Amino acid sequence: MVQHTLAQAFTLNGKGLHTGLQITAKFCPAAENAGIKLIRTDLPNQPVIEALASNVAATERGTVVANGNAAVSTIEHAMAALMAYGIDNCTIEINAPEMPILDGSAQWIVAAIKEAGIVAQEAPRRYFEVKEKMEFEHNGSSITLLPSDHFSAEVHVDFHSPILPPQVATLESLTDFENEIAAARTFVFVREIAPLLQHNLIKGGDLDNAIVIYDKEMSQQEVDNLCNLLNIPTIEISELGYLNRKPLVFENEPARHKLLDIIGDLSLIGLPIKGKVIAQKPGHTFNTRVAKLLLEKIA
Repeated sequence: MVQHTLAQAFTLNGKGLHTGLQITAKFCPAAENAGIKLIRTDLPNQPVIEALASNVAATERGTVVANGNAAVSTIEHAMAALMAYGIDNCTIEINAPEMPILDGSAQWIVAAIKEAGIVAQEAPRRYFEVKEKMEFEHNGSSITLLPSDHFSAEVHVDFHSPILPPQVATLESLTDFENEIAAARTFVFVREIAPLLQHNLIKGGDLDNAIVIYDKEMSQQEVDNLCNLLNIPTIEISELGYLNRKPLVFENEPARHKLLDIIGDLSLIGLPIKGKVIAQKPGHTFNTRVAKLLLEKIA
């Protein structure tokens, strides 16, 4: 198998989930063995950041890679789409410190990749082949890697929520990514919004770019205050449930999104994986910690 890149460049425009900025990200073809790189075109000298686990600088509500003071956050959806479509080499020119969130999923990125096309290169593709069972555990989360001739994944989540029950999501092959995983959106609990805003996060969040889960009763005054903080029209909530205008795409959409995230985070080892991933209660911090350990094995 040989390496692949995009047949032509494409551009995505949208709001940043955490900054609220209007962002342009241009995905460009790249030479053999270049890997995935991000270029901050808005900064002096346009610093380049390699999309590798060794460059992960933060993981609160998204994966952030950095080179010195230059950083790009919320890269996991784009990374998952590139991995799913076997794109080994790509340069992403971006004019802000995060990727556009779009609708909170990877489906628009997938559509753009398909429209741009993919071309084979001459250099052989290297893989991270899981030769034996590998287990990683931390604070109740675990990731197990099992030998396989192709990538597959299984994710288990449990948020101890009366609205979001324990869920399982599976992906038997990356060829099923578009239909089974790409449209799964990121999610947030209403009770988390105020603390996240206090941490200078989700300033671009709204009911169109995330699943919003209301699972703990609040007064209408508290709801009004949150709407004001998010700069969205006031809403009245009469019962626990999902607050989105668009209904769930899948019954287990949150679990499928966690699977999307783990694909993107593990792609930061810089090589496609041949192996089965089984994850219990994954998150960006733990995912990228495992990716760093795998990257050290590769090195």
